[in-house]
Amino acid sequence: MPKILLIDDDEKLGGLLGSFFERFDLELIAVTLPSVGLAKLDSENPDLVILDVMLPEQDGFEVCRTIRRTSRVPIIMLTARGEVTDRIVGLEIGADDYLPKPFEPRELVARIQNVLRRSARQETAATELRYQDLIVNTERRTVELEGEPLELTTMEFQLLALFAAHPGQTYSRDEILNELRGIDAQIFSRSVDILVSRLRQKLKDTAKQPRYIKTVWGTGYTFVGQEVREA
Repeated sequence: MPKILLIDDDEKLGGLLGSFFERFDLELIAVTLPSVGLAKLDSENPDLVILDVMLPEQDGFEVCRTIRRTSRVPIIMLTARGEVTDRIVGLEIGADDYLPKPFEPRELVARIQNVLRRSARQETAATELRYQDLIVNTERRTVELEGEPLELTTMEFQLLALFAAHPGQTYSRDEILNELRGIDAQIFSRSVDILVSRLRQKLKDTAKQPRYIKTVWGTGYTFVGQEVREA
């Protein structure tokens, strides 16, 4: 049974979700303070964390950063603040999905199940992918280009890992967002082009002469790197 850690200062929410989750074979551990939640992260080893943005002690963004320094546990952020910029910040610092309050418990369960499925697929995929001068290690979440470490944001890494794991497959902007986050594609589809552009710059790639990421006009993007296989 997947173990879910909820860090939210609303005690009633923990009680409500705890009984609801049981119907879907999910075990909930609910805490109201970030300090207690971080301790539970170490002692309980949850499969996923649900993290509110508005918290005492420190806000959810800082808690997310703290978790990401040592753990790749999937994170879904909750907030009553609906600004698009807040959502993007949460995703950029390492959250796997984002759900504004108020929400339907069934939608949260669906998002949990979706994130856990994506996480399981990533764990069973090849851990090291080599293309020309590029090495992507999905287990350590590291990237090397021309023998040097390449610093990527969480979203940049996940996009590159998606492309590298499926060379030759064309992804539309909405498909990219669904594969990476499962979030509302209508809100964020315009940011895909910016994300691809930033990743290309770091890969020393260009749209006119792509070594790794090619634009498929009118459709989306595809990965065209030449795979290096061991003899």
